[in-house]
Amino acid sequence: MVVRLPWSGDLGMHGAVLERLRADLVHPGNPLVDEDTDSPYYSPWTVSLALVATAGGWSTFAVLRLAALAGLVLLGTGTAAFVRTFSRRRGAVPLALLCVPLLYGVRLFAWSGVPGLTSLCLTLAYPSTFALGLALHLWALLRRALAQAWGPVGFLGLGVLLAGVLLCHQFTGAVAVLGATAVLLGARPGPGTAVRRRLAAGAALALALLLCWPYYPFLALAGGGGLDAIHRPLYGHLAQKFCLAGLGVVALAVRWRRDHRDPLALLFVLGTVAFAAGWVSGHYAWGRVLPAVLISAQLALAVEVAETAASGAGRRRWVPAAVTGAALLAGAWTQAGVLAYVLREDAVPPGLRDVPSVALWPRFGWAAAKVPKGATVMTDDYYALRTLPAYGPYTVAPAYPDAFLPDEKRRREATRRYFTPATSRAERLGILKEYGVRWVLQKNGGAGLPPGDPALRAAARGPGGFALLEVVER
Repeated sequence: MVVRLPWSGDLGMHGAVLERLRADLVHPGNPLVDEDTDSPYYSPWTVSLALVATAGGWSTFAVLRLAALAGLVLLGTGTAAFVRTFSRRRGAVPLALLCVPLLYGVRLFAWSGVPGLTSLCLTLAYPSTFALGLALHLWALLRRALAQAWGPVGFLGLGVLLAGVLLCHQFTGAVAVLGATAVLLGARPGPGTAVRRRLAAGAALALALLLCWPYYPFLALAGGGGLDAIHRPLYGHLAQKFCLAGLGVVALAVRWRRDHRDPLALLFVLGTVAFAAGWVSGHYAWGRVLPAVLISAQLALAVEVAETAASGAGRRRWVPAAVTGAALLAGAWTQAGVLAYVLREDAVPPGLRDVPSVALWPRFGWAAAKVPKGATVMTDDYYALRTLPAYGPYTVAPAYPDAFLPDEKRRREATRRYFTPATSRAERLGILKEYGVRWVLQKNGGAGLPPGDPALRAAARGPGGFALLEVVER
């Protein structure tokens, strides 16, 4: 998946971020439209990737592959490190590395920040994967710091790590905060006065770093930026999408009965409360804390099964392992369609060819090859809006809600008017002039200026009936 980088989601956004940072590291501007605005996508991780790309002369997609590899390694090692703070049994870590990607449900589910197999195949290069790996390492290190009463430098380092997670991916940052809270509440013995002071110092440093980050004002993100509507699907079909994780809830109940301050049980409760509050209040973006709910259950199951198999007596000790194995096989079968992302159609085993998978998106490299980087394209195609900026061009309307773009609604309305059949030629030309549009991407026969209009010149034709037109008069 690192090599292939299957494209079905926000890969174009993250490619666009690297393109803008490579063009101007200090003032990259908006990643999607030609405006000088801040953006939360400019994080320590993406800035680092842009520096690597510039120093090595690597292409944007080569650096995204590097990001995917780093995210995968960090997620795997973070899972292992956190699990080892609960169990030293040999089977705990391997079982956790199976439960985290496979233990979901019988309905496909893919969302940035949720480390299911299907999600990971599509989001390995995303900052959310990198940030989740950092969060797991943060929790593991925090448990060690509390148990060993680290000195001030260690807790300040944890503050830097927490700030990094929050800046790299804000939703995963919320999960990281919930996990750190669960670890603190579950610490035995509780932290003494000296440790509490070091914790406060680390938290203060994290806050200071958030406030000092130059690319965007972190606290301004509290407004939400119109993200609730696009996150409402997180609350649909929950039983089908996550029924297999119910085994982990049973494991959590066992752990909670044994210890009411178990960090995994506390993380599950905190995550569930936040997730439910998002549904009740209509703040559906709060649903992005879902990884806290799922990971706590998945890791609890892995730890309990490993402990039971290693220390139980008689044949009954293998019953949890057998049930978990069956659930993992069901999860693997549900998500087996990801094989189609890396294998030729005739190489996929016959029994798996009809297994559902998330469809990959069409690519627009053929159009980007004609459009110079930094040029503005007028298009209303769903996929083109989310794909073209990865190659360097801008679009008139942003593909995603943007809390820092003041004329976002006006840009969307202008795009809608341009492609409305009743709009006059003069108004369309005015829109092209207003936004400095040099290229138009539309389907043949679609609304907009016709390809034969004297203001346009045909530049390329692509699959799906698309035409790329150069604007020669505005």
